[in-house]
Amino acid sequence: MDRYTRVMGEKAKTVEEYLSALDPACRAELERIRALVTQLVPDTVETLSYGMPTLKYRNRALVYFTASKKHLSFYPSSWAIDELRDQLKDYKTTKHAIQFTLDKTLPSRLIEDLVSVHVREIDANRQ
Repeated sequence: MDRYTRVMGEKAKTVEEYLSALDPACRAELERIRALVTQLVPDTVETLSYGMPTLKYRNRALVYFTASKKHLSFYPSSWAIDELRDQLKDYKTTKHAIQFTLDKTLPSRLIEDLVSVHVREIDANRQ
């Protein structure tokens, strides 16, 4: 089994169930992201959305974070990715996600910057 692959079974019903099915190293990295975002934005609400661990802010998805077959992903918003694209040149990105591996994780400062942009946009009620 690839280290990024979740243990298959029933679909997780909670973030804790989702994380507990991961390889320990992947789990630790996603736990680091979860704790960092929660520390930055203490009034987040944790849930699963689209089968992914999600932290909501003001009743809107602030970030998602996942483990896939060959990488981990962080979804901070297309606005944050567009605004901070110069800081993301070493990572594969899609419109909504940043893909990374355990060998090249996202620095805490970059996560903080991405989350700050999205909080600002949610506070401005950007749709």
